[in-house]
Amino acid sequence: MRQATAAAPHSVAVLRRDDGALEIKSRNALGPVTGVTGDWLDHWASVAPQRVFLAERRGAGWREVTYGEARDRVRGLGAWLLAQGFGPGDIIACLSANSVDHGLLVLAAQYVGLVSTSVAEQYSLIPGAHDRLTHVIETARPVLVWVDDAVRYGEALALPALQGIPVLASDPGTSDATSVARAATHPPGPADAARARVTPDMLAKILFTSGSTAHPKAVMTTHRMMCVNQAQLAACFPVLRQKVHRIVDWLPWNHVFGGSHNFNMMLSGGGALYIDDGKPTDKLFARTIENLSMVTGTLSFNVPVGYARLLAAMQADAGLRARFFEDLDFLFYAGASLPQEVWTGLEDMGRAETGEAPWFISSWGMTETSPCTVVVHEKVSRSGIIGVPVPGAQIKLIPEDEGRYELRCKGPNIMPGYLGQAAKTAESFDAEGWLITGDAVRFVDPGDPDRGLAFDGRISEDFKLTSGTWVRVAALRGQVTTALNGLVVDLVITGHDRDALGVLLVPAGARGAAGEVLSDRALLDPIRDRLAALAAQSTGSSTRIARALVMAEPPSLAEGEMTAKGNINIRKLLTRRAALVERLYAGRDPAVIEL
Repeated sequence: MRQATAAAPHSVAVLRRDDGALEIKSRNALGPVTGVTGDWLDHWASVAPQRVFLAERRGAGWREVTYGEARDRVRGLGAWLLAQGFGPGDIIACLSANSVDHGLLVLAAQYVGLVSTSVAEQYSLIPGAHDRLTHVIETARPVLVWVDDAVRYGEALALPALQGIPVLASDPGTSDATSVARAATHPPGPADAARARVTPDMLAKILFTSGSTAHPKAVMTTHRMMCVNQAQLAACFPVLRQKVHRIVDWLPWNHVFGGSHNFNMMLSGGGALYIDDGKPTDKLFARTIENLSMVTGTLSFNVPVGYARLLAAMQADAGLRARFFEDLDFLFYAGASLPQEVWTGLEDMGRAETGEAPWFISSWGMTETSPCTVVVHEKVSRSGIIGVPVPGAQIKLIPEDEGRYELRCKGPNIMPGYLGQAAKTAESFDAEGWLITGDAVRFVDPGDPDRGLAFDGRISEDFKLTSGTWVRVAALRGQVTTALNGLVVDLVITGHDRDALGVLLVPAGARGAAGEVLSDRALLDPIRDRLAALAAQSTGSSTRIARALVMAEPPSLAEGEMTAKGNINIRKLLTRRAALVERLYAGRDPAVIEL
């Protein structure tokens, strides 16, 4: 890290309760907190009106919108929304992917006291996911929907749940939708009066959870939650306010990581968000590399598979390596632990380019927590560490067993509840007001709480073998993922109420094979070899993979096996593919790898 004041040191206070639980909070001070998101936009439009705020690909280059231009368009769009008769608390649903118009409409709604909700584009574009779009619409009851292309989204807009809801479109085509360009030219005066009435505790955004265990829940997110969370991050990372930052980011805005954490980090600090219209997939990653050939960031945010692909691309491209590390302050990963070989590879590469290893950051949070509640803000040497509570937030650790704790939290960045689900809201908090997260953690160093916490999985995902031995799924999944790096892109651990562990594997690359499983020895033999090496290091039945199957069909979003965030819905996949699980344990099957 190039700046001595890039981060504040970890320092926590621990209260040991009579019931055995621990309460932990940061000793670091929380700095000034902005009132509402419009304050950020107004400030930077006044201080740095010509500085780029949002940019998207346009032809061979970028469409760049400055802070001054953004504020003008936000005021115009806000006034247009008011002119339609919409008022405080009304919800605007954005059905399309990240774009300049999407970002400006979200801010326009918040600027005048309305509420935005960004919906996974797959819910509209994949017919099999239309039931989830219908659920979102029936839950949020938006007064307006926005799409980037009214013709492309025509099938979704024709759903019964969307009838009677007016449509705003970046490209109306032949539809009767109102164009964003036209709406943005509305006289802005009324927006200023509405802006003055917006308060920190008003709803700013509805974010839907991933739906990995049930239908997505609608998390009510206030201005205060998002503003406090950026102040908490700035208290941990002074570097966020010491320079003007830039990110090139693909993470979707329907998810709290991309849509609140990253978007608001740039807005609050006067930085630039270049929207990467690529993704870390076989089909779209080349677009990400093309975008990075033109613009790179001072901060990098990604999921582990994205960094794995980026590492491979930079190993083959010296120019990309040099550009990527030139101005980089830190790499932030979330969503899962970063495989150690990817961590080491990026460290070695960064050290070769700049003379020092890049700084890796991770954190823990949920849609319900804005999201960052626990974060690493000191240098660590391995993946999986989530750090310590951010200033102003507190965590409660309830002992489980063998040094494992259930994590609960409270603070000004925590949601007031789920929209329209009072019973579910009540179930989500304990009698003392702590949010029940369902996640487990353990201390990096039990003798030194300042070193922080490591993530130890979802409590609900763990299970017992017939021997009565608990299987810690998250830790085991990370080990198997690392062992099979390059051969598989995802996996599901099996073994509940059985005598041995198994694994269903999602292979890397498009296979295009018929049938339920793959039996190509060129694929299975390397997997067998790596699992055998892993099994040789196991400590018992709860850590030893005894059998594996490679699925021919990838997890299906339409069938609910994959969430919009790209995570496997384990329960749904195991239910839908129960016959495969039985086949995995039946024996005498050439497609089953037995160890």
